[in-house]
Amino acid sequence: ENESASLHSRRSVVSTLATFTVSPLLIHANPANARLEGVNKPELLPSEPGLNVIQVEKFLTKGQEKRLNDLLTKLEHDTGYRVRVLCQAYPRTPGLAIRDYWDLGKEGQKDDKYVVLVVDQFGGKGNVLNFNVGEGVKFALPNVFWTRLTSKYGTTFFVKENGIDIAITNAIEAIVACLRSEDQYCVNVPEEGLSLRSLGM
Repeated sequence: ENESASLHSRRSVVSTLATFTVSPLLIHANPANARLEGVNKPELLPSEPGLNVIQVEKFLTKGQEKRLNDLLTKLEHDTGYRVRVLCQAYPRTPGLAIRDYWDLGKEGQKDDKYVVLVVDQFGGKGNVLNFNVGEGVKFALPNVFWTRLTSKYGTTFFVKENGIDIAITNAIEAIVACLRSEDQYCVNVPEEGLSLRSLGM
């Protein structure tokens, strides 16, 4: 029972990001077990401003981190979509402080074209990919897309077989490919091994 309560508590930190907007979409493995709990630790944020990828917990190599950061910077420049990645291991998370760092989800804010991927292994239990999706992205990538994306790359089986770094990079590449597609719309997750061209490189 203590283990269940502990998992419940760890999941709740992901839910704190749900307060970004009045009605955001936060998709994670078991929303019924989630609860809002204010976590605010700005001391865990990097001193360097403007990073798209923040690793409180090191899941990516330096090379992978730089590549994703560059990919997301170019996506934002070309399309206006802001995609951010936070790698954490509860209780080591900046929590709500991330809103100010990334300037996301502030009340009355007009820019709602954002996605925040929160990666947390929750002690090896549950889905590692958790998404906070701004209203301005929901038309391009509806709920069914996020469900399929987490089911494809976020499962403990996928992570054991391929590594959490591959789960993160595959998920981000799928999002980027969809947002860069001609229609800027996806319900299905693109296959791995996407061309550099489809990623805007």
